[in-house]
Amino acid sequence: MANGGIIGPTNKTSFGKNTVTTKTSSGDISTQPGTTQIEYLVIAGGGGGGGNACNGGGGGAGGYRSSVVGESSGGGSSAESILEITAGDTLTATIGAGGAGGTSKSSAATSGVDSSLAGPSITTVTSTGGGGGGGHVTNGADGGSGGGAGSNNAPCGGGSGTTGQGYGGGSSASSPSAGGGGASAVGANGGSPNPAGGGAGGAGVASSITGSSVTRAGGGGGGGFIGCGGAGGSGGGGRGGNSNTDAGVAGTANTGGGGGGAGDEPGQSSVNGSAGGSGVVIVKELDKASGVWSMQEQLDALNDGTWPKFLFSLNYLVVAGGGGGGTGMGGGGGAGGYRAAGFGPTPLQGSALLSDVGSFSITVGAGGAGGTTSPTTNGARGTSSVFSTITSAGGGGGGGNTPNAGLTGPGGSGGGAVYNSLNHPTYYPGNAASAGNTPPVDPPQGQPGGVGSNPVGAGNPPGPPCAATTSTGGGGATAAGGDWDSARPAAGPGGAGAPNTITGSDVTYAGGGGGVYNTSGAPGPGGAGGGGAGAPGPSQGGGVGVNGTANTGGGGGGAGDLGNGGTGGSGIVVVRGPSAVTFAVSPGTNSTSTHPGGDKIATFTVSGTLTVS
Repeated sequence: MANGGIIGPTNKTSFGKNTVTTKTSSGDISTQPGTTQIEYLVIAGGGGGGGNACNGGGGGAGGYRSSVVGESSGGGSSAESILEITAGDTLTATIGAGGAGGTSKSSAATSGVDSSLAGPSITTVTSTGGGGGGGHVTNGADGGSGGGAGSNNAPCGGGSGTTGQGYGGGSSASSPSAGGGGASAVGANGGSPNPAGGGAGGAGVASSITGSSVTRAGGGGGGGFIGCGGAGGSGGGGRGGNSNTDAGVAGTANTGGGGGGAGDEPGQSSVNGSAGGSGVVIVKELDKASGVWSMQEQLDALNDGTWPKFLFSLNYLVVAGGGGGGTGMGGGGGAGGYRAAGFGPTPLQGSALLSDVGSFSITVGAGGAGGTTSPTTNGARGTSSVFSTITSAGGGGGGGNTPNAGLTGPGGSGGGAVYNSLNHPTYYPGNAASAGNTPPVDPPQGQPGGVGSNPVGAGNPPGPPCAATTSTGGGGATAAGGDWDSARPAAGPGGAGAPNTITGSDVTYAGGGGGVYNTSGAPGPGGAGGGGAGAPGPSQGGGVGVNGTANTGGGGGGAGDLGNGGTGGSGIVVVRGPSAVTFAVSPGTNSTSTHPGGDKIATFTVSGTLTVS
């Protein structure tokens, strides 16, 4: 019999081992000899945010095209068809750059660049770059998702999105500008919900093509006018600039997020908008063998090493090093990124890893150094912790009272802002919350830091503060860093961490560091999960921030004028497998144990190697 002895039709098989390749820069993808079917995600570069010729519109997200079964493409469309390729084809991925932010007084920002996936046996899949945000009385540009409208007391329209890729940008009737469109939602109009605030960027779309759900292609927020910038859309959209010449936040790299539009106040100098995030191409080589197939074909697959193997599940806890606290009325350090499977709060649990026997290199991230007083510096970002395909990002450093501040704030959880940061935008660019969950994963690995602002009445004319006037707390795994509390009064507390019982004991990890009060108020407490408390304020001696607790990923506390910020706590990696496996670890500082129920547990407090047999 032609089909090797099995009666029935021969079905096309694909033995790609579910291999996933993520291309963050242009280049080739060499598929495996057994791969004949693929799923893809192709996202273009996001549009830049408009400049602040009376505040700029948010950039539109890059076009979003997906063929992942059960998921969606952008613009509310269903997933496209799985692609069939010739076994072993070499595919070519082209990654589009994010568009540049609009220059001050410019007509509009630059749109993002297209991304594509091509190959010898497929029709090229191209996603369109996101539209640039509008500038001075300028409409947003069309794109994969449309750019948000600019403003200057005249109505402007948002750019249109591309069918099957994204939505349009918001419009503006007066001074506040609009948010850029996202892959799953239209950008908000200017002045919504805050009459003086920029419109929020449209939300992106989540995909689990890599094994973890990640949201991408969010629109950029519009710039505020004597008010706060619009929030960036989930999926890498940059926040719009607050008033007082704030450039906003760039779209996150390799998400296609739109850049935030620049904020403005009358009488203030001009600034450019922020750039859009670059795109990404992801390919999954499918394992598919349903129905009846040729026995000879399967024997060939076994001989070629492409036959699927039996795998077992490993649960994990991966916590990165916490960020250091800033100094000079510095913000608290952000907690190290927290990623877990099988244990801890259900909303933060990812999927267990399917594993074969073998060795894994384990990296335990170090805590970031605290800011120093001479010269005055930010807290340093913590370093990443890694187990297999799971990487948790180091916590963002707390802001310091220095012209070099603002460079270490985003991270697994974001660092807290320095006191009076909106009144000194060159000291802490961004001014609002430093982003957590950077780079983005889903479930999120952390929360943003607290928000800095002008003192009440600052600006020309005086504008409302976007938040508090003390330094703020770093973000934690389950809560954002806190702002000043007028009822205490006290500085911003660190965000709370997450409890987890993977080791058999209930331990809380990844709490943010506390901030510093500007006069005699109480320092911000560290967040539950190893966050260090902030130092006393200047009238109380301006002391040293408290260190984050080792092997919790806690952020360091912010320091006053006379001491250094607290060092972030180091991270930890814990792996838990079924009773049938055996774990060995090196070096000996790390440990193994057996749970009363039979599960095997490996705990890493320093970097090393896990051997699974």
